[in-house]
Amino acid sequence: MLQMKKFQKTGNGVTDFRASIFKLRGGIWTVLFFAVWFLAEPSGLYASLLGGVLVLIGQTLRFWAAGCIARYRGEQVGAQRLATWGPYSLVRNPLYVGNWFIGAGWGMIAGWKALLLFVVSFWVVYCLFIVPYEEDFLLRTFGEDYARYSESTGRFIPRSFSPERLRGPFDAAVLWRSERHSLLVTLLGTALLLFSFR
Repeated sequence: MLQMKKFQKTGNGVTDFRASIFKLRGGIWTVLFFAVWFLAEPSGLYASLLGGVLVLIGQTLRFWAAGCIARYRGEQVGAQRLATWGPYSLVRNPLYVGNWFIGAGWGMIAGWKALLLFVVSFWVVYCLFIVPYEEDFLLRTFGEDYARYSESTGRFIPRSFSPERLRGPFDAAVLWRSERHSLLVTLLGTALLLFSFR
């Protein structure tokens, strides 16, 4: 029997608060960017290049992950199917791992204070609130299938690699419908950080 207790609700108050954080995640991401930008200091060429590479990795991962699911935008958590292929065969939250790479890249460009702020904020917002809220929904929706998937697949860090599981449906049209806003924010944010001190 799979252990499912870790996914159970911790109480209506906590669940409601996590739901509020989930709804506000786009705004929180924007506020976090401006906090990073406010703390930004001139960085060297290598730090900026490394930051740019991390941003590119993050946005590429977001494209790959977004194309593997039919729906992910919205104020309410939802899933039409349980994606376990592509980047979801590596980690359960590839969109958020993509966000981490983007934010870490911004932090590298902006300096160590901004990087530290981002890492701590990411951990609080995503690890304590958003991801547990989504996991509770997925467990209630997909039951044992999700429990088995979560036991074999890490939340943010890969536990195993299976080339066969990388293959699966990919809908490029989702990228235009759902990811163009994220791409614009990523490009504008990166440009603003790169050229603030040039």
